[in-house]
Amino acid sequence: MSVDAIPHDRAASTWMFREAADAADVVARQFAANHDVLSALAADLRRRPPPFVATCARGSSDHAATYAKALFETRLGVVTASVSPSVGSVYGVRQQLRDALFIAVSQSGKSPDLLRNTEAAREAGARVVALVNVADSPLAALADVVVPLHAGPERSVAATKSYLASLSALLQLATLWSGDTVLARALDALPDALRAAWRCDWSSLEEGLVPAHNLFVLGRGLGLGAAQEAALKFKETCGLHAEAYSAAEVKHGPMALVGPGFPVLIFAQPDETEAGTLALADEFRARGARVWLAARHAGADRGPGPGQALPVAAAPHPACAPLLLVQSFYRAVNALSLARGHDPDAPPHLNKVTETV
Repeated sequence: MSVDAIPHDRAASTWMFREAADAADVVARQFAANHDVLSALAADLRRRPPPFVATCARGSSDHAATYAKALFETRLGVVTASVSPSVGSVYGVRQQLRDALFIAVSQSGKSPDLLRNTEAAREAGARVVALVNVADSPLAALADVVVPLHAGPERSVAATKSYLASLSALLQLATLWSGDTVLARALDALPDALRAAWRCDWSSLEEGLVPAHNLFVLGRGLGLGAAQEAALKFKETCGLHAEAYSAAEVKHGPMALVGPGFPVLIFAQPDETEAGTLALADEFRARGARVWLAARHAGADRGPGPGQALPVAAAPHPACAPLLLVQSFYRAVNALSLARGHDPDAPPHLNKVTETV
């Protein structure tokens, strides 16, 4: 079935569509509700700077942690690393986390492995911050500081607004921690930018991937987490095998697969990584790959090969760009799921709350 054959009201009737469409209001509500708690946390972090930041999460929440790493390292110069939940929950090895900032990210706040690692982080002397959508969850009870996502209930198995709320909470923390007034002004403009991103027409991506079997999704730096999130959504909502890579790392082996007709979705982050990412898109198009490029300077056609530029909403700051790209993507992948005969709200073999050990 082509995307054109899907009635608009059918695409708009899914929970995934409705919940993703609510993201701008969620972010605006969250910024107001969390300002005081994050201001106090930021002041404490400036008073007692942590030696490093450790994140702990799984699934979409871990993709938010990927964003946190790039955000904290580029805006604050603070080394940020992802802690494997299995190290504490399966191997039982205690990590050296004294005085570190430990950020646990979760929609439900119920997964046993995340709870065990958070408890161990507290015992090791870390400052524990929980970014969680369920403010009275077991994870919240373990935290020194609880940062509610304020996304409201999500009925679609595929997380959308809660993922974007995780990114915006991290962005607000980084803004207040750094004291960056330029970024603070950008946060004021972010909800409207998200509304503009929701209106972007990515139907060429929807139509082009209906018959696809696999693809690469590429991003870099602040945009890598967005690529990871897109690849996951292709798998769970569309039954489409997608792999996410850094636009730099893809050159270390995986690009050998990219030849005539191979589909590639590229998110070009509007910062120092942009030029290299655009050059990579040109290289793949020259090989005959089918490239969809989401970039502020994409142009109508770059390079001699097949491809399509995807319109993007103007980002009020480069750190906001990944949220806008993901918001545009969510609308497109919802339609693609239906066109491929899937239900984006109920992927096979998956539950809304995944409780890993």
